[in-house]
Amino acid sequence: MSPFGTALPVIQAPMAGVQGARLAIAVCEAGGLGSLPAAMLSPDALRRELLAIRAATDRRFNINFFCHQAPSPDAARETQWRQRLSPYLAEFGIDPASIGAGPGRQPFNDELADVIAEFEPPIVSFHFGLPTPELVARVKRWGAQVWSSATTVEEARWLQAQGADAVIAQGLEAGGHRGHFLSADLSRQLGLFALLPQIRAAVSVPVIAAGGIADAAGVRAALALGAQAAQVGSAYLLSDEADTSAIHRGALQGPAAAHTALTHLFTGRPARSIVNRLMRELGPLSEPVPAFPLATGAIAPLRAAAEARGLGDFSPLWAGQNVSRCSAGSAAEITRSLAP
Repeated sequence: MSPFGTALPVIQAPMAGVQGARLAIAVCEAGGLGSLPAAMLSPDALRRELLAIRAATDRRFNINFFCHQAPSPDAARETQWRQRLSPYLAEFGIDPASIGAGPGRQPFNDELADVIAEFEPPIVSFHFGLPTPELVARVKRWGAQVWSSATTVEEARWLQAQGADAVIAQGLEAGGHRGHFLSADLSRQLGLFALLPQIRAAVSVPVIAAGGIADAAGVRAALALGAQAAQVGSAYLLSDEADTSAIHRGALQGPAAAHTALTHLFTGRPARSIVNRLMRELGPLSEPVPAFPLATGAIAPLRAAAEARGLGDFSPLWAGQNVSRCSAGSAAEITRSLAP
């Protein structure tokens, strides 16, 4: 039994955009901790997903939110960004005037707290720090644990001081968005097995290892360095229960998956993706890009047009640096294969 009330010390990473309740349920039923990503869900959609989880399992689960500061639109920056994308928009016959806001990612707020209070989830985790102390206190009021990601020792100490019950040590290898929130300087961020023991020594709360863990040997190594559990994301991307697109699945199974990079082109915030045409031609950390998550507006129609042609040239192909053990199969089989 893991310290978090599951049979296995394995946590399925919440992966917004490529999974829903189905994957979380399957992992829970196999003895791990399933996670539901809620950053891209409306309150009504969130309620539907939580009802599905409650109907299918009585196991403990995690629900994850972003807690970034919603940005103010910057017209000059948006204009520069669309100008940089103008050759691609012309290539696909997209009228710049037709571009909307794109898929949103909303920070945790009182309306979302109202929804989850009906279900009293046992674990609520956050990315990009923590929400207001009032919201943290509200979540804890029904007995939930509060977790959040740290990419540096300083962030781990801050999270503990603000009441986090566990810290997720997110190594630089991890796929998807970086969880940094005290500093955007990527040079301050470390690989997992350098970061993990330093965070473990700096805080007294449980520490969860995340980044580049894709098999049982990786889980064992994380536990040996002091983690109480391992959080795994990319290894589930090809699972039967994931909603990963055919284009994304193809990229994960091809030679392109060997090359990932941190990029802010897709959302405005650094996240690790398989390198594709947009990243190669603009540079993965190119400027100017609208603040997170506003960059998605101009990218969304390009992504849709390219995907209609079977191309992932403008798609965020989130993946960690270690996809060597990423294979198709049921989430239950994958979870059991991660058992240390």
